[in-house]
Amino acid sequence: MSLQPQELDYLSKKIKRKLNDTEAHIVAAEWSEHCSYKSSKKHLKMLPMSGPRVIREKGFDSGVLDVGDGYVVTVHIESHNHPSAVEPYGGAATGVGGVIRDILSAGTRPIALLDGLRFGNIEKDSQARWLFKNAVTGIADYGNCLGIPTIGGEVEFDECYANYALVDVASIGFGKKERLIKNHADAGDLVVLLGGSTGRDGIGGAQFASDSLETEDRSAVQIPDPFIEKLIIEATLEARNEGCIKALKDLGGGGLSCAISETADTLGIGIELDVNRVHTREPGMNPREIMTSESQERMLIITDKKKLVKLESICKKFRVTCSVIGKVTSDKMMRVKNNNTIVASMPAEIVANAPLLDRPSKEPAYLKELQKRKEPKPASDLSKTLMRLLSCPNIASKIWVYGQYDHEVGIRTVVKPGMDSAVLRLDNGKYLAAKIDGNPKQCYIDPKNGAIGCFEEACRNVVCTGATPIGMVDHLQFGNPENPEIFWTFLESLKGISEFSKHFDIPCVGGKVSLYNETPQGPIKPTPLIGVLGLIEKKPLHTQKSEQGDILILIGATKDELGGSEYYEYIHEFVGGKCPVVDFAESKRNMESVLHIIENEWARNVHDCSKGGLATAVSEIAMTSGIGCTVSLDNVPSSKMSDDNVLFSESHSRYLMSVSKSNLDAVLGYLRAKNVTFGIIGKFEGKSIMFSKSKKVIVKLSVDKAHDKWFNSLKDLVLHG
Repeated sequence: MSLQPQELDYLSKKIKRKLNDTEAHIVAAEWSEHCSYKSSKKHLKMLPMSGPRVIREKGFDSGVLDVGDGYVVTVHIESHNHPSAVEPYGGAATGVGGVIRDILSAGTRPIALLDGLRFGNIEKDSQARWLFKNAVTGIADYGNCLGIPTIGGEVEFDECYANYALVDVASIGFGKKERLIKNHADAGDLVVLLGGSTGRDGIGGAQFASDSLETEDRSAVQIPDPFIEKLIIEATLEARNEGCIKALKDLGGGGLSCAISETADTLGIGIELDVNRVHTREPGMNPREIMTSESQERMLIITDKKKLVKLESICKKFRVTCSVIGKVTSDKMMRVKNNNTIVASMPAEIVANAPLLDRPSKEPAYLKELQKRKEPKPASDLSKTLMRLLSCPNIASKIWVYGQYDHEVGIRTVVKPGMDSAVLRLDNGKYLAAKIDGNPKQCYIDPKNGAIGCFEEACRNVVCTGATPIGMVDHLQFGNPENPEIFWTFLESLKGISEFSKHFDIPCVGGKVSLYNETPQGPIKPTPLIGVLGLIEKKPLHTQKSEQGDILILIGATKDELGGSEYYEYIHEFVGGKCPVVDFAESKRNMESVLHIIENEWARNVHDCSKGGLATAVSEIAMTSGIGCTVSLDNVPSSKMSDDNVLFSESHSRYLMSVSKSNLDAVLGYLRAKNVTFGIIGKFEGKSIMFSKSKKVIVKLSVDKAHDKWFNSLKDLVLHG
């Protein structure tokens, strides 16, 4: 139990008595950092959360965006970090299940998943490989069993995640606007628990996730069952269609304690429930265990007496267990009974709203130390350097990951994983692009500009498909907030995300804060993850392979900012340097220009520059097209810099596009008219990837050999060590 002495005193004053044991455990679950956001809630208000497409209703567990023609998309992101670090298969799988139910609770059908994964150095750490392998399998097995495609994500390996794992899962839903659940309730309505039985798995999970990971508490890890989840989805959607649902809530962190108190508080009602009516998996469970169990695959439904018979018949049809566990009252109290004995009775408003904290913050001392470090000398053999980067775990193809996911089930996926962003077909003839991105290396060096860079990279990726960003979700993952230096990095990252969001009119429609991500070895690096949704009104860019004679154009300037780059950290093992900074005006101009070029079908393919810089991005186009490319660094828009800087700088707002000669004049004319910084930097030809400077070749790789290293390195590392 995680209640602090001052919190117990606050509660005693509010309810004018001491809490009993069951009440204390109920409040401890709801007031855990994981559920209450007591350290971050007041600061999250700086994020812009409204916009012309944003739909807000009481009690939604997911963000809702209007995509026109009477349709909406929903989106949410969650994490299962502590559980996945202890039991990666089950922890990752139940993370998938939880975020899917958040989408379902709005009354929409889940249609896609994305995942963001973080592990230790898998080249040197066998445990990191074991965690990675099993987490990916857990996500694949759960999503594949449900028939929901996992369409994208990203993976990063860093020693700061040693003996730990970050498993973030985002889900997207789709449905008709008129069928959204309008959460409401009246006195006398019935409270129904639907789905899996309640057991002792996951008890204390919210508190477990609200502290540094120092013990492997396997009892706090939930048990997944995707087959029950599939039945719950179908039963819930049919109950929605039949008008059986007045209010709907997923049971996640904190179990019944949180679901009951939050529903009552949000709707301004009271709820009285009897734990003896809860269908349990194990005999002899006491009220405290039943209220705080986080057993998975459970939904809370409020229905009226007239619709109960219909709801029960739907559940029987799908073989889903449902139990009437309580009723709605008008006194705004959360009352828990065990048969006729009251075991807990507290105002729902008090239970659902932990007192918010004012955490102190100060700039970390390590940032000044990083600035003093002398940057390394250029690598002597740039060809070998590029080959090493293409095969390093953070850049190498992630085919081993997404190859395990069924990314085409549901027949909506029109642009598959492996590109900049996946794209889904919607029923109104439009398309939805989705991508999540993060960069802990850059966020460690500069939390604010690093977070902005994550946001802009996610936008670049959806723009490369022809999509205009319409909304975002964020997942803010940091160490112990009680440390003022760590809390400062959280605030700086949040400021950066807010500034970018406001400037580009991309509202935040949901998110998650995960703190206390630490092990005895220390805290993780600041790890904000940004998910962006983009809408395509007509048709997406279906990437074509570059062909002999195609021209390579680079949009955007390459700058002297190698801090946090894969080149510095993987090749030179150097942490420091200048973090890339997004120029908002340049970013907007470049995005709009790329979207115009794609809309006019002038480009054969478009790819953003990110990890590994220009050299890596050019190589990826050449390798996936099966053709060589010759590039002149003399034509790359940049200030005077060393060759390695031009090749490997990870400056933002840059796009590569392959253009046929027949479309070249149209592209160049448009870019010049819009005063866009660009360069005609190369041509696709031959069988080698070549970079030259002043007509001297400084990098030369065989396309076939580079592709073999890039394509197979991660798979070989995971399977053979």
